[in-house]
Amino acid sequence: EKLPHSLLSGSWRTRGEDSEPTFPCAAVEVKNEPILGFKEGSAERAELLKALDGLKGTTEEIPCVVGDEHVWTKDVRYQLSVSHRMSAARGSSADIKSALINKAILASVAARKEWDLKPVQDRAQILFKAADVISGPKRAEILAKTMIGQGKTVVQAEIDAAAELIDFFRFNAKHAVELEKTQPLDADGSTNTMLYRGLEGFVAAVAPFNFTAIGGNLAGTPALMGNVVLWKPSDTAMSASYAVYKVLRESGLPPNIVQFLPADGPVFGDAVTSSQHLAGINFTGSVPTFKRLWKQVAQNLDTYKNFPRLAGECGGKNFHFVHKSADVESVVKGTIRSAFEYGGQKCSACSRMYVADSVWPQIKQQLLAIHKNITVGDPVEDFSTFFSAVIDEKSFARNKRWLDLAKSSPNLKVIAGGNCDDSKGYFVEPTIIETTDPQEAIMHEEIFGPVLSVYVYPENKYKEVLHLIDNTSPYALTGAVFAQDQTVIDEAAKVLRNAAGNYYVNDKSTGSIVAQQPFGGARASGKSLL
Repeated sequence: EKLPHSLLSGSWRTRGEDSEPTFPCAAVEVKNEPILGFKEGSAERAELLKALDGLKGTTEEIPCVVGDEHVWTKDVRYQLSVSHRMSAARGSSADIKSALINKAILASVAARKEWDLKPVQDRAQILFKAADVISGPKRAEILAKTMIGQGKTVVQAEIDAAAELIDFFRFNAKHAVELEKTQPLDADGSTNTMLYRGLEGFVAAVAPFNFTAIGGNLAGTPALMGNVVLWKPSDTAMSASYAVYKVLRESGLPPNIVQFLPADGPVFGDAVTSSQHLAGINFTGSVPTFKRLWKQVAQNLDTYKNFPRLAGECGGKNFHFVHKSADVESVVKGTIRSAFEYGGQKCSACSRMYVADSVWPQIKQQLLAIHKNITVGDPVEDFSTFFSAVIDEKSFARNKRWLDLAKSSPNLKVIAGGNCDDSKGYFVEPTIIETTDPQEAIMHEEIFGPVLSVYVYPENKYKEVLHLIDNTSPYALTGAVFAQDQTVIDEAAKVLRNAAGNYYVNDKSTGSIVAQQPFGGARASGKSLL
């Protein structure tokens, strides 16, 4: 559910008309997609294994798509299986140049008027159909490509590339249809009508690697609202993203509405921000990249027909606050899952924890006990694997620098994990670090890996710690408070009101579900210019 209101505009008013406009007469019933279990002997497991087997040893050629034209260039990039970085590539894509991006922009703008005039019910039906296709015949293929290319376990792939993506498409389509029924009041002698139209120009959708669902949503939802889109998928999520794009086209999305443009990031950014037709940027990724795009837009303001809408979600340094009254089992299991599922490569992952000294010995003991049994390996070969390698060489190097710092700093102590190995894939051990200084860089800078830092505080200083949490990091995406004392829960909610967009009580900081927990943050985690 990404910014339907920010990616549309317009209203009109007519006088003296005898009839009112018609809008959808019945709400569409939508429920969250059931999450499949992939148990031994199940049909979904058999289908997934078949899809995985069909991808082994193959190289999928992925073009740039402008309209119905598949464009190939001499520059080819490879997306490798992260668990076996020296093995065969799973996808290749052309690195396109600015001339091709500009061609895509002009083709999109030319197609915009007709697409925007199409009834929202018709546009919504494309997403409903795409959701049904992903739920059924294409589920195994998209899951397999997410597992191989992005290193996800079957569980993580299922909740992302299947359930969440399906939910995005269905709920957003439902909301779009219902939104059009929201109309202004009529007055004597006049009928007032709100038109929910797309933006004049194109929307650039810049997607991350870590969620297949986000790529489909960043591109699909603006298109649903009558916009034309240039979709730049992540280099390390190319195969799964292309599979989603093909589903959209096969579900009725016309050519030139969403252009699929694998591209070098700076080349794409320079091209879209220098176009007079830029109407919006829908972005998920790093803070430096979003700042770069924001500055380029500001520098080119005199170029544009409109003020472009910018929407960005940029990561986090998410916290677990543990009061002495907390349920220890909930803390331990929630923290292990939040910090280490998908190798901590979630913008919502817990990476800093504040624990009262009276409960730390018990929590530490249970954390270490579970840590010993965490399996790291290839989730394609072994479905019981908890998490795989980190996404690429840059991520590995970043995590290694933090581990090296933890081993050398007098304020930091590695109490579990701490090792990494890139001889086969980019593997980083799940690591728990205890710090005596809550202002250490490792407590406020984003790592984006399986590294959890813990600060143990005197239990009677919890109020000071709440303010410490609020002021330590520039991010404000997710956070969790673990406490059974209602007074503490109430106090924490007030102090941490601006410290997280998704705020959990006695639950981990990850795992928001479409239509149940709206997802978003503030501060350096996300900004929206509307």
